[in-house]
Amino acid sequence: MEEPANRNPQIDAAEKKSGGRPSWETYFMDIALLVASRSTCLRRSVGAVIVKDKRILATGYNGAPSGLAHCLDIGCLREQLNVASGQRHELCRGIHAEQNAIIQAACHGFSIKNAILYCTNLPCVICTKMIINAGICRIFYQEGYADELSLSMLREAGVEVIQTI
Repeated sequence: MEEPANRNPQIDAAEKKSGGRPSWETYFMDIALLVASRSTCLRRSVGAVIVKDKRILATGYNGAPSGLAHCLDIGCLREQLNVASGQRHELCRGIHAEQNAIIQAACHGFSIKNAILYCTNLPCVICTKMIINAGICRIFYQEGYADELSLSMLREAGVEVIQTI
């Protein structure tokens, strides 16, 4: 599997030159990290921010659907069944951060075609299919995910994938 592109060293140089003012990439990724702090998942806190023309259109974090009990309160079904990370996504009460962000954009009538996704983790294959069909053109992420098919499909669809440091 091809490795993702790493963060451009010019971003770091630009941040130093601007007196520490963060680049847009750093700024939006920092927001994704803050969004992740709202997660109610016991296994992994993930945050996502969808941006177009340097404007935030939607955010999402992973957790149970609105109005349902959170895993923080009732426990994790995947833990109880000893399901490995990246496997059997249907055995989870939660919605992924990327899914929540896409749903929020739809609920509020925002087109996310040609938008950029900042996400704390590389999307799983289920989220990847939604991202491709939604027309998101670039993804910045920090950490990998145990789903090799995801990166392969993103590359095939021409979605630029950049891992940040």
